[in-house]
Amino acid sequence: MNQHTISRIAVSLLAIVLIIFGVFHFVNPQGMIAWVPSWVPGGIIWVYFVGAAFIATGFSFLTNKLVKYSGYSLSILLFLFVLTIHLPNYLNGGDPELRQVSFVNLLKDVALAAFALYIASNADYRKHMTQDE
Repeated sequence: MNQHTISRIAVSLLAIVLIIFGVFHFVNPQGMIAWVPSWVPGGIIWVYFVGAAFIATGFSFLTNKLVKYSGYSLSILLFLFVLTIHLPNYLNGGDPELRQVSFVNLLKDVALAAFALYIASNADYRKHMTQDE
């Protein structure tokens, strides 16, 4: 397997995960509302917005269309999650289990954001490679 094929597999796996996460936001919005900070107006609207954003980004990555914009947007969204949800929950959580879950989610979203940045920064190269095949 060449490097391009492995890269496409990795991006496709992330795309599938994003689509599944996005669908879950629509299937179980009440289970996700607890993660929306109470100081953010709109409540459940944000659950649907994030679900739609995940699905759109997943399809963008799968189809190799608007990948740069999708990747940068996803990384911004995930870093916002880290700063507004996971870090405050970790710092202010009284329950050790909540703090641990928050820390794991913080690390997960930082890693996903880093992968999204990498994908976005290489979007023009990947698009060129796809067109040459």
